[in-house]
Amino acid sequence: MSVFSARTGLAAVALLAAVATGGCAQLRSHQGYVVDTDLVNSVQPGVDNRQSVQATLGKPTISGQFGQGDWYYLARDSRNYAFRNPRPNAQITLQISFDAKGTVTAIRRGGMDQVASITPYGKKTPTLGRQRGFFQDLFGNIGTVGAAGSGGGNNGSNTGGGGRDRP
Repeated sequence: MSVFSARTGLAAVALLAAVATGGCAQLRSHQGYVVDTDLVNSVQPGVDNRQSVQATLGKPTISGQFGQGDWYYLARDSRNYAFRNPRPNAQITLQISFDAKGTVTAIRRGGMDQVASITPYGKKTPTLGRQRGFFQDLFGNIGTVGAAGSGGGNNGSNTGGGGRDRP
């Protein structure tokens, strides 16, 4: 084996290792509102109104549907490796409440404490009620067509056709 082929093999292994470890790089992502703390701190309760808040902070991420219609500004930073699901690293929730006249009454800030971690149950959503299997779904309605009280069969009256007098 020559020195040239040993170096080529070593270079190929090093290149392969670099490509393999490159897939393990951590990915970072940002979703939602880009928070500028100076702008957020400039909004003052009792002074600002809806128009001035929108001019300062922009349109809200979500606006409340009930009451006076609070505005919410949401931002989330996530991290993940390669193809794995992203996990939240940091979150900011800014809630601005208004009174009936549209004046800011309160500003509340939240963080990672508001992130809910849920674990789906398999590939089905559990529901309350009867647990039916494949065969109950397939053959469950056999015998119910034309049964008493269903209006589809001969219910003791000789009218036929589901209660009609004439065909």
